[in-house]
Amino acid sequence: MNQILLKTFGGLSKEYYFRQFFFGLLFPALFYFIATSSPEEMKTPYAIIALFTLNTLLYPYSRFVYEKVVGFILGENVFFVNAILMLMVKCFTMSICWTMAIFIAPVGLIYLYFYNSKQQN
Repeated sequence: MNQILLKTFGGLSKEYYFRQFFFGLLFPALFYFIATSSPEEMKTPYAIIALFTLNTLLYPYSRFVYEKVVGFILGENVFFVNAILMLMVKCFTMSICWTMAIFIAPVGLIYLYFYNSKQQN
């Protein structure tokens, strides 16, 4: 069981995981800021807190899948576009990866398991 966890959740480099984890923390921080800045007190259900926590923890794996798919489609091509447009697209893809992390991340975890198993042999 420990090997499975190491091959899946330990499959990303620490630098990559913590970098993506930091960006994943921006979304619950934004929601927290919005919830606490309203004039009336809002109670956040525990299910929402659990969902936000799970999405944040799984976001690096979700982003890993996104980057692998985009890398496969685009290859080594480089596009020169407007910086504002690129930042908007980047924020949009980050938000999609964060909100759908529960569904996208298992694909990345399965890929990491098989990739690390292959590397081990």
